[in-house]
Amino acid sequence: MFEQAFSDEDVAESDLVTRRGTFRAVAFRADGHEHMALVYGKTKLRENVLVRIHSECMTGDIFAAMRCECGEQLDAALNTIVREGSGILVYLRGHEGRGIGLVSKIRTHVLQDEGLDTLDSATSLGLPVDVRDYSPAARVLKHLRVQSVRLMSNNPDKIAALESHGISVTARVPSLMTPNAHNIAYLTAKRDRLGHDLPQVEEFTTLPHAR
Repeated sequence: MFEQAFSDEDVAESDLVTRRGTFRAVAFRADGHEHMALVYGKTKLRENVLVRIHSECMTGDIFAAMRCECGEQLDAALNTIVREGSGILVYLRGHEGRGIGLVSKIRTHVLQDEGLDTLDSATSLGLPVDVRDYSPAARVLKHLRVQSVRLMSNNPDKIAALESHGISVTARVPSLMTPNAHNIAYLTAKRDRLGHDLPQVEEFTTLPHAR
C-alpha cells in the first residue's frame, strides 16, 4: 500500500518547459520551507534512478560565484539527467551556507577572505558547521515512488542521511567540478575536514600554476 508522503495542500505539480527540455515540477512544503523536485523522463516505480539532491546556494546557483562549485554542480546535474533520459533533481531550500542562512554565510565570507576556512569561519561566529536536513528529499522521493537511487554527490554523509530515512542508494555518482583559484581552499577544507571525495583537489594543487 502506497503511503502518502504529503497532504494535498503541501504539494503541487505541473510541467515546466526549460531550455534543456520539459520537466515535471513538483513543489512541496516540508519543515517550514518550500522545495522543488524536477523530474525528467520516467522514474516512477523504477530502481537506480539518477538523483541529485542540491542544497540551495544563492551566490553560486544564481550569481555564479566562484567561491564554491554549487552552480556548476547544479548545471552539470541537470545536463546529466537530460543526457541520460531520466532522473530527478531535488532542490532543497533552507540549506544556504550548510543551513546557517544567507546573512551568516556572507559574514563567514569576510572571515574566509582573512584566511579562515569554510568550517572555522562558521564556528568562530558561534555557528554550526552543517545543520542541513535531508529528510524532505527522502519524503519527495517516496512521494515520487522511486525504488532506489544512484546519487550524484561527493558527500558520503548525504548517502547515510538518505538511507536513514528509508531511501536505498545503490551507487554514488561523483560530481567533480574543475577547481579554480577562488574555490580551491573551500574544496580542500571539504575534502580534508568534511570527508568529501574530491580527487581533483590534489590534481589542481600539483599543477604548475598552483605552486
